[in-house]
Amino acid sequence: MKLPWSLVAAGALLLGSFAACSSDGGGGGGPAGDAGADAPAVDGAGPPVVTQRVVLAPAFAGIKLTGLIELVWGPRGFYALEQAGTIRRFAPGEATAATVMTIPKADIVAGGEAGLLGLAVHPKFAENGFVYVYYTAPTTTAGSPFKSVLARFRSSDGGSTLDLASRKVILEVDQPFPNHNGGKLLFGPDGFLYWSLGDGGSGGDPGNRAQDKDSLLGKILRIDVDAGDPYSIPTDNPFAAGGGKPEVFALGLRNAWKLAFDRDGVLWAGDVGQGKYEEVDRVVRGGNYGWRLREGRHCFEPATNCPTDGLIEPVAEYDHGQGISITGGYVYYGAAVPELVGKYVYGDYGSGRVWALHPPTGTVTVLNEEGVRPRISTFGQTPDGEIYVVDYTQGTLFRLELERSR
Repeated sequence: MKLPWSLVAAGALLLGSFAACSSDGGGGGGPAGDAGADAPAVDGAGPPVVTQRVVLAPAFAGIKLTGLIELVWGPRGFYALEQAGTIRRFAPGEATAATVMTIPKADIVAGGEAGLLGLAVHPKFAENGFVYVYYTAPTTTAGSPFKSVLARFRSSDGGSTLDLASRKVILEVDQPFPNHNGGKLLFGPDGFLYWSLGDGGSGGDPGNRAQDKDSLLGKILRIDVDAGDPYSIPTDNPFAAGGGKPEVFALGLRNAWKLAFDRDGVLWAGDVGQGKYEEVDRVVRGGNYGWRLREGRHCFEPATNCPTDGLIEPVAEYDHGQGISITGGYVYYGAAVPELVGKYVYGDYGSGRVWALHPPTGTVTVLNEEGVRPRISTFGQTPDGEIYVVDYTQGTLFRLELERSR
């Protein structure tokens, strides 16, 4: 996503530039104003699915974090990632956030779109104590501002802390530019580790890396961390037998900012657009999502008559009158807002809008047109299916609720 350039120029350590928005040479960037109240344009859009007003209610009073860009449920409640390099944890009923681990400043490059970006708890954490972390780090490679690092850490106290000395580097990827670093780690229902990486940055993907099957950039990767050293390749990965990088699971993504599996095993992604469109994708093995040939459902390079064969269209898209930097979310399964059950909830960093997508029909409803508009860097979900919204600027959290329940 990306931060408004005015904030970056002021030296602010903010998210808006870090992963998603479109102010990197592609146009349409900067602080996006509230431009219109219509829901995003979606094929097959019908009447609103949510008829009762949903509000973003303040949650976890007293918890305030700095540069919060990821929120993952783990063995000790929520694990919150601060961009500068600190992992903190807190649970319902707790008034403060405890420190889990801080990556030393010498080992991390943080600021803009870089920093501590992802965390995934191993499915067998109770047995092995493993937690996987994604951050950007200094590199000695000429011409590269830093590298993306996937590392494993171990906890010996049930997840209260992580042992920095236990760090084992799993995979490193040099970045050609300082933006578009992706930033999501998660384990799938298949037990494999998924990792989203952006196209490597600048504007317009000048190296066409997202379409290059021999590059790890602009992809979603999938590896088996329980076999091999440091990992092995799942045998059904698209290029496991050749034809591209064996780690690649899906390609043609500009900067997939947040991924989530629903309870049916469907992988959802919010992919940040260039200068005009943001998109929601349903990710499948071997899928090509079109960037840089297409931005959303529209030609990008070439600007007209672009190929469409073999490319997967987004499930939903919206233009930059509605927002400038999509933040992917989760399918809702909670009890607080019954009408949202089964709908994919996502938002936008720039406009602060939150939407609910009804997968069977493609119908989209904006949930907070008249409500709170946070700088949405990420969402979090508890095991009971409730969804929380993170305000990056304030370092606070909100919970989706019905207005009548407050």
